[in-house]
Amino acid sequence: MEVLSHRPAWFVLGPLIGLVVLALLALLNRRIGALGGYSAIVEEATARAPGLDWRFTFLAGIFGGALVWRLLAGSGNVGEGGYGWLSRAFDSDVVVVLALFAGGALIGFGAKTAGGCTSGNGLGACSAGSPAGFAATATFMGTAIIASFVIKGLT
Repeated sequence: MEVLSHRPAWFVLGPLIGLVVLALLALLNRRIGALGGYSAIVEEATARAPGLDWRFTFLAGIFGGALVWRLLAGSGNVGEGGYGWLSRAFDSDVVVVLALFAGGALIGFGAKTAGGCTSGNGLGACSAGSPAGFAATATFMGTAIIASFVIKGLT
């Protein structure tokens, strides 16, 4: 499908994400956040929770929606270059996968320590006016900006 070969514009996606944030708050009285889905899986697997809740469904929707988009977009939408600078810097796919896994583990640890992920703090907590959400968002945005300059300096 040609319409799916390009990402929708920010002025389309932004309001849609805003509607999801409002819908979760209005319908379930819950804040948006992807980390909760992972937490629900871990809590179920370790018998700390009696079953999977809406957070797992939200996470499954994120992955399922991405998969459906990818399948409908067709092979013409596959980007060149793998994982950007990471694929260019390392010839081994094993090293790239290990780096991505380690980065994901560190992000997960940081998100649990901060009391939420970037979507939970950046979208949910900030829209609710939480000072902790603003502090967490400023921290991860500042870190991302610094990291981008470091990466650009190394490449």
